[in-house]
Amino acid sequence: MIHTIYKEQQLNCNIDEAWNFFSSANNLAIITPPEMNFTVLTKMEDDEIFEGMIIDYYISPVVGIEMKWKTEITHVDFQKSFTDFQKKGPYKLWNHRHEFIVNDNGVYMTDLVKYELPFGFLGEIAHKIFVRKKLEHIFNYRNKILEELFNNSQKI
Repeated sequence: MIHTIYKEQQLNCNIDEAWNFFSSANNLAIITPPEMNFTVLTKMEDDEIFEGMIIDYYISPVVGIEMKWKTEITHVDFQKSFTDFQKKGPYKLWNHRHEFIVNDNGVYMTDLVKYELPFGFLGEIAHKIFVRKKLEHIFNYRNKILEELFNNSQKI
């Protein structure tokens, strides 16, 4: 079964700041809960995102169990949106579209993730028991860090 996560957040910054932050894979660890030990393996000389870009990571989604995750940037519309697609990792499907909309307050950002777990009905049981909660925790953590980075009057 394909599941969906939809999140939105107002960022009090300009589009250059938002785009530069989110299009850099090197910033992913900043907005990922520390217990997940998220590590970008791909060495990037510059952070310019492009279609076809492959990024390799290590992540520990469950109590220290380390796994590789490989994503491909499948779509880029400069300073408007980009999509990353899991090529190898814990999901049967992971397609994450990031969208940036300039407004009077800065940049309105949305995330739309379509994902599916492997293992059929066993994957669905795992989803109900802990995967959905874990994903909510990850995106809530991300929201909190983004608030501190972009919306706190004393930015960190």
